[in-house]
Amino acid sequence: SSCRCLPLRLPPSFQSFQNLGLDCANWTEPIYADLVRKSSGDEERMLVLFFDRIGWPTSLPTSEKGSFTKSVLREKLKALEKLSASDDLPLRPGVEKFIDDALSEGVPVAILATYGRNGEKISRSIVEKLGPERTSKLNIVGKEEVERSLYGQLVLGEGVASSLDEQLTKEVQKAASAEKQRIAEEVASLLKLSVDINTASKSSAKIIATLRAGAEYVGCDVQNCILVAGSQPSVIAAERIGMPCIVVRSSLTARAEFHSAKAVMDGFGDTDLTVSKL
Repeated sequence: SSCRCLPLRLPPSFQSFQNLGLDCANWTEPIYADLVRKSSGDEERMLVLFFDRIGWPTSLPTSEKGSFTKSVLREKLKALEKLSASDDLPLRPGVEKFIDDALSEGVPVAILATYGRNGEKISRSIVEKLGPERTSKLNIVGKEEVERSLYGQLVLGEGVASSLDEQLTKEVQKAASAEKQRIAEEVASLLKLSVDINTASKSSAKIIATLRAGAEYVGCDVQNCILVAGSQPSVIAAERIGMPCIVVRSSLTARAEFHSAKAVMDGFGDTDLTVSKL
């Protein structure tokens, strides 16, 4: 059946359902938040839970549920990319002034564009809304920048030198700060298997590499950087490496607790997050 009333601006999930002929399949924000919680943010699992709840398309064979789920996610990504690049998705109020104030105070700013769930392309299209003059003063850290960082080369790079001592000697010689020396020591421990490298999940390890790369690009030790975060995984990753963290809530995290964050704010400016409070 078809829906008679549709919103003027369709959210990406609704758009993906509609593109596949599922006009009446939709999840409201409360439903979405519940699915995120029950699936731990796994998008395929979210869809399975959703269709288990409302019923799968009657014409869909059980053997094709997996491919159907992937087709929904592909359509959602297309819709999200289109939305993120459009004027229909504005920046959060106050974020531009917050960045401008930081730059005017001489505080270097890095925007971490690589570990978002929906990909770097979408993150960068949102960053472009800041305008070329402002973005030229920022450090935009994506996958390529992470891989070029010292930590990224050592931990994420393919292959290591045949001689551990030779490799570490070269890295220590290149170390120009206490932070880089500490990274080399940590990597030495990893390579010698003196620590359990599986204690962090794959996604957590990716976020940690991005945080460390961001610190490298702004030229500060991780302890002297402050992460402005919006999700629990980034808060946990920051805590693991000793980077102070402030959370700016969204509607989906309005009731979430972030015990390891230094502060939790509802937005930017006025009574919320300002550079002076930072």
